[in-house]
Amino acid sequence: MTAAGPSEQPVAIRLTVNGRAHLLEVGAGETLLGTLRDRFGLTGSKEACVEGECGACTVLVDGGPAASCILAAGSTHGRTVHTVEGLAGAGELTSLQQAFVSHAAVQCGYCTPGVLIVLTALLAEVPQPTEDEVRRALAGNICRCTGYQQIVEAALDAATAVSS
Repeated sequence: MTAAGPSEQPVAIRLTVNGRAHLLEVGAGETLLGTLRDRFGLTGSKEACVEGECGACTVLVDGGPAASCILAAGSTHGRTVHTVEGLAGAGELTSLQQAFVSHAAVQCGYCTPGVLIVLTALLAEVPQPTEDEVRRALAGNICRCTGYQQIVEAALDAATAVSS
């Protein structure tokens, strides 16, 4: 057995997850997805492709969508992370989450956390997106159940609800 090299030593990081500050040590090969699921019990983000291609693991890092399955946990030092668990406050759904319910945009639900995160980021940047903008935002999220139409309709409905 060989001794661990300097790059393999755990690294101390500070990060904020869903509004709560954390200080922890992470290993060199530890992903943000692993940290969120295994250490914090935040299982909304799903492990699927493990290549950053399907969108099931998407979280917001400093307000932008990121594939947590390929993002090194150590790279989140000093950053802010929001997961699907952190979207709603005080037990109330966001307008986007409510629109998903109203439009039956959730079927099996596996992709839903990543889709909600991506659309939350889109609506924060573009409060009144077009259908094309919603579809472009969803390009990195694979959904095998809905055909995307209900998801697109829910996003457009949520945008209308927020602007009213």
